[in-house]
Amino acid sequence: MKKAKLFTASALALGTIVALAACGNSGGNTTDSSKGAAGGKTDAEHSVAIVTDIGGVDDRSFNQSAWEGLQEWGKENKIERGVGGYDYLQSDDASQYTTNLDSAVSNGFQTIFGIGYLLADPITAAAQANPDVNFGIIDSVLEGDNIVSATFADHEASYLAGVAAAYTTKTNKVGFIGGEEGPVIDRFEAGFRLGVHDAAKELGKEIDVTEEYAASFGDPAKGKSLAAAMYQGDVDVIFHASGGTGAGVFQEAKALNQELNEADLESDKVWVIGVDSDQDAEGAYKTKDGKDDNFTLCSTLKEVGAAIKDISNRAMEDKFPGGEHLEYTLKDGGVELTEGYLTDDAKTAVSKVKDGIKDGSIEIPETPDELAKDVK
Repeated sequence: MKKAKLFTASALALGTIVALAACGNSGGNTTDSSKGAAGGKTDAEHSVAIVTDIGGVDDRSFNQSAWEGLQEWGKENKIERGVGGYDYLQSDDASQYTTNLDSAVSNGFQTIFGIGYLLADPITAAAQANPDVNFGIIDSVLEGDNIVSATFADHEASYLAGVAAAYTTKTNKVGFIGGEEGPVIDRFEAGFRLGVHDAAKELGKEIDVTEEYAASFGDPAKGKSLAAAMYQGDVDVIFHASGGTGAGVFQEAKALNQELNEADLESDKVWVIGVDSDQDAEGAYKTKDGKDDNFTLCSTLKEVGAAIKDISNRAMEDKFPGGEHLEYTLKDGGVELTEGYLTDDAKTAVSKVKDGIKDGSIEIPETPDELAKDVK
């Protein structure tokens, strides 16, 4: 595997080489290049498309980050949106993955990304059928000379989220809501649970973690019902790693918090920790007595957009990293945690463990099964 180093949120470069670890419908208009920047151009030999997961490019999370990164790439290189430039194809259902990949190929895009591990099999099939086209997969590791795999150390950012939750909870009960079970969300759960456990130990108290899965990344109603049950059970901080399903978690938190007066916030407010991008805006609301407030405690960041830009730039330079696995970590700037509304004590604790993760003194497993038996 190659470690990708993130120098800024928009510029990525390779770091040191480490051992390889195995660890529908088009939403874009692929025929109208008028959507490009003024004075833009097309470059058919280096055109780029992304095929989304079912969350879509407005999910305020994973897919949106990828699309924003691709748009930045187009703007920086003065490339127009459309055939011969860049675009996205939105998947409203898993059955559209293969169709959308085929459409991207038939429209002549030369580098095509599948956004999310659920597209792993369709990407593999498309890459085998089209050896002269570059393919990228986010959050999975695939074999193939014309496939680049990009993964992120989500367990590291999630550990920070666990510390933040532990320093915030007043009920000593926190929750985790995942989308679909699998290796990627395993990393989120494992990191979060260990972060809560270690911070609770530092604080000298016990904190219970409740985990639930929605079995979907695109079911806000299920996210809302899971969050409602947790909040009713005295959980006061929920970390979601569920894509579009997380919209329902925010809806439930808003419904509860907007029934509180300002004086009640100290004791009764509930929080959400966002995922993949800064979800601060999702937590904005007014209390019952009209106070502007926010319940997005903080958000884990995953620089999917920066990875898309990095790989697209390599392809433009005819240096597409086919056959490689790029890993983006906390140390490289590939994952992070926003400060949000953390207390000073929480910020200090998060900063301390960041240093530990970066220097290797804190080791975080990637699956819940690897956690010590005493980690709840």
